[in-house]
This record gives sequence, structure tokens and C-alpha cells, in this order.
Amino acid sequence: MKARFIESRGFTLVELLIVVVVLGILAAAVIPQFTNSTDNARLSTLDTNLAEMRGAVELYYHQHNSTYPGANKETDGTAASTGAEAQTAFVKQLTLYSDATGKTSVSKTAVFKYGPYIKHSVPSNPFNDLTTVKCDIATTDVTKAQSDGTTGWLFYVLTGGLIANDGAHDTR
Repeated sequence: MKARFIESRGFTLVELLIVVVVLGILAAAVIPQFTNSTDNARLSTLDTNLAEMRGAVELYYHQHNSTYPGANKETDGTAASTGAEAQTAFVKQLTLYSDATGKTSVSKTAVFKYGPYIKHSVPSNPFNDLTTVKCDIATTDVTKAQSDGTTGWLFYVLTGGLIANDGAHDTR
């Protein structure tokens, strides 16, 4: 019986520690690669969302007498006088049907025949998970564009410039 007990011997503590150390070294080498993949996926999503929104903005511009979304109020088609009015108009004009002046409707008619340019809602910025849009109604020099991270997107109504507003990717 004693001989059978010696044959069924398990791992020693030293052997187990060696295995744990080797696994720790492998994990230290692999984890940064996963972090890099996550950042690359976010950048790819950001590029896709920006391309979709910029395409929608340009199509709106061409169908609405060279006027960008947010320039006119969605309620009566008159010029937006504040950033808040432009922000509300921007979202509604891209997600609802609109007429040539920018007034919006939830249903398509002979008058409200344009759009919607974005099917459901404004996509989120993958770096701050915000879908909100901040509209600047006064700036014409977008080379000085600077994000502040308070919304998902920053849109310049006079020039049609659209950038990510997460504080880090405003040059995209």
C-alpha cells in the first residue's frame, strides 16, 4: 500500500509557482496588445461615424439651397439665432423629413420630401459615448477648431465642419 501512495504523488509548491510565474509573464505580454486593439476599434468606429454624418450633412446642404443643417430653425425655417436652436434643428433636420427651408415633419409628404439623412439618431462618439451635438453658429475659421469634450460632436453651421468633440480626436 505504501508503494501505491508514493506513485500518486502531486505537484510540489515550487513547480506550481514556476507555472504561475510563466503565466504571469505571458499575460503581461498579451494584455497591451488587447488594449491596442480596443483603441484601434474605437478609431475605426469614429472614422465610420464621422464619414456617415459628414455625408448626411453634405447631402442636406445640396438639397437645401446650400444651407447646412442647423442654420435654419426646424419649426419655421427662419435663421437660428443661438447655438441651442441650431443644435435642436441640426438633429431634427438630419433625422426627420424636411422641406427646402429646413422645417421638419415626422412623415414624408409632397412638401417634406427630403431626408431623413440619418435613419435612427445621431451616432455616438466612441471615445466619450455621447450622441449630443454642439453647434457653433458664428465661427468661420475651422482651422482653429478645438473640442471641449462636453458633447459627442462639434458642428460649425456656417462652414459645415464636423469634428469629434471628445477632447482628444478633434482633428479627425
